Amino acid sequence: MVATLRQLVELESPSDNKPAIDRLGAFIASQLREAGASVQVVSQATAGDHLVATCGDAAPDSAPIVTLCHIDTVWPMGTIETIPWSDQGGKLRGPGVFDMKAGTAMVLTVLRYWRHTGTRPARPLRMLFTTDEETGSDTSRALIEAEAQKAALVICLEPALPPSGALKTFRKGTGGFTLKALGRAAHAGADHQRGVNAIEEISRQVVALQQMTNYALGTTVNVGVISGGTVSNVVPDHAQIEIDFRVSTPAEGECLLKAIQGLQPQLPGARLEMTGGLNRPPMERTPLMVETFSKALAIGAELGLELIEGSTGGASDGNFTGALGVPTLDGMGAVGDGGHAVTEHVIASSLPERTALLAAVLMQW
Repeated sequence: MVATLRQLVELESPSDNKPAIDRLGAFIASQLREAGASVQVVSQATAGDHLVATCGDAAPDSAPIVTLCHIDTVWPMGTIETIPWSDQGGKLRGPGVFDMKAGTAMVLTVLRYWRHTGTRPARPLRMLFTTDEETGSDTSRALIEAEAQKAALVICLEPALPPSGALKTFRKGTGGFTLKALGRAAHAGADHQRGVNAIEEISRQVVALQQMTNYALGTTVNVGVISGGTVSNVVPDHAQIEIDFRVSTPAEGECLLKAIQGLQPQLPGARLEMTGGLNRPPMERTPLMVETFSKALAIGAELGLELIEGSTGGASDGNFTGALGVPTLDGMGAVGDGGHAVTEHVIASSLPERTALLAAVLMQW
C-alpha cells in the first residue's frame, strides 16, 4: 500500500493541470482494471477526466455503495522536487499524500485483497475518482450527486480529522464571491476631486463584509484577496476582492447570501459588480448522520477500533451527498495532519487500520 501511495504522490496532479492529472488518472485506471474493476472514463474539456469504476456482482436491485476520492491537489507542478516523498519515522510525506491520495491507495488495496482471496462485497461498489474537488467540484458535482442518489451509503475517503483521527459528522457549507468596485479615474493632483476612488469603495465593503462574521452562529466571512488601481498618481477606477464564507445551516446560508448580495455602493458615483454564491451546502449532523456513524462505530468495534466523531469548517464532496439525505461516512481516509501545508503527512501505521475498516464496512453494510 505504501508503494502504491508513493506512486500516486510522485505523479503530481494539480487541479489546474489537465495533462498531469490525466496521467495520474490513467495510472489509477490501469490499477483498477488489474484489480478486477471495470472503469469508465468521463471526459472533460478543461478539468481532468473523472473515473467511475465498478466492482461486485450482487443482485441488480441491490443499492450500491459509492466511494468518493478526489485525485487533484492544491500543489503546483514541481512541488515534488521541494517536498519529495519521504518516510520520516513513520510519517509519510509528499504533496497530496494526506489530502487525499491515501484514500485512493486504500481503495486499490481493498480491491487487490478481494481479487486475491476471491471475496466480493455485499453490495455493488461504485468508485468515483474526480479531478476538481480542490477548485469547487464544478464539473464533478452532477456526477457525484447522480451516483449518490442511487446509493445505500456514500463513503468519502477524505482524511480523518486531525489529530484524533475522527470521522466527520458535520461540515460547514462553503461559498465565495468576487466583488468588483468601479469608480472614475482622474489625475491624483490636477483633477483629484473629479475621481471616484474604487479602492476606497472596496475598502468600505471589506469592513462591512468582515462584520458579517458571527461566531455564535458558526458563520465566518473572510476577504482573502484584494487588488486594484494602476499607479499612485491616478485615482483608481477599479478594485476587486475575493470573499470566502462558511455557514453551519442552510437557513443561515440564505440569510448571509441575502446580506452579501444586498451590498450597495457607499461613495457617490461608485458601482459594484458581484459574482459567486454558495458552492457546497452544509453537511449537517442529522439523526441519519448519527445513525450512520453509529453503525460504523459498531463495525469498527468488531475490529478493535474505537472510532470517534468530529466536526470541521472545511468542506468536501461529502457535503453534496449529506445534503441529499444519503447516508454518508466522511473522513474515512488516513490519519495524519497538515493538509494544504508543507507539514502534510500520513501516519503510516494508520493505513492498515483504516483500510481494514473500509473493507469491513463494504462487506457488512
